[in-house]
Amino acid sequence: MITGSLTALVTPFKNGVVDADAYSDFVDWQIRSGTDGLVPCGTTGEASTLSNKEHVHVIELCVQAAGGRVPVIAGIGSNNTAEAVHMGREAQKCGAGAVLAVAPYYNKPSQEGMFQHFQAIAKAVDIDIILYNIPGRSIVDIDLETMGRLAEIPNIIGLKDATSDLSRVSDYKSVCGADFIQLSGDDPTALAHWAHGGSGCISVASNVAPRQCAQMHKLCAAGEFSQARLIHEKMDRLFKDLFLNASPAPTKYALSLMGKMQPDVRLPIIECDDSAKAAVQVAMKLAGVEV
Repeated sequence: MITGSLTALVTPFKNGVVDADAYSDFVDWQIRSGTDGLVPCGTTGEASTLSNKEHVHVIELCVQAAGGRVPVIAGIGSNNTAEAVHMGREAQKCGAGAVLAVAPYYNKPSQEGMFQHFQAIAKAVDIDIILYNIPGRSIVDIDLETMGRLAEIPNIIGLKDATSDLSRVSDYKSVCGADFIQLSGDDPTALAHWAHGGSGCISVASNVAPRQCAQMHKLCAAGEFSQARLIHEKMDRLFKDLFLNASPAPTKYALSLMGKMQPDVRLPIIECDDSAKAAVQVAMKLAGVEV
């Protein structure tokens, strides 16, 4: 089942290359801390700065370190359909159980163009597909009619919604069906997303606080929203302050304080500034993250 706290994994770098040892250890720590699923090579994983070889390598590392303990949903997003199809096939070869496919960014396709883009990926792989709608980054927005059409494709099983529009949960359910998996892509609204009928979050904050995030989502799944809210309130500053500078720089800084990896990022992302560092330290303390 793809549900609960799913971590949008950062990709550790050291001396300009992927730090394979740190990544494998990080994946294992995530699972031992209660994380329900792993999403390598998304936006938070700086996939746009990975070479094709690195992209495949990171998925392989994640699958191997996970060892079948939790689902691995590999990011394959591209605004080039042929590239997304290629990466989908590579992710399947690596053993990923599903892929995360973002709406094509920058080239602003029509609704029909987006439908055909996702349909092409679905035809190319035999594993499940989670769509990723994030108009703030991609400019285009998958509309309700298109989402309903896509949900009819057997291996398109769900959606990561990063619009923060909670009214969409009911709308999607009406056209995609109750079994269509709806995941929040936005930590600050994840609690409310559950209350509206969602089933989890692909989270940035769970990189830093996997135990707390997993606990909150388990409470939501059990309908214990008053208890989940108490965790949310402690985590709220972390949810927000990890985006004070361009992501994932603040997240990697936090993880460097925890001894999990170097704070290294790749251009055009740069390491976070001193004011963001100070805010992140305070947010970590409020969330109960041990350094």
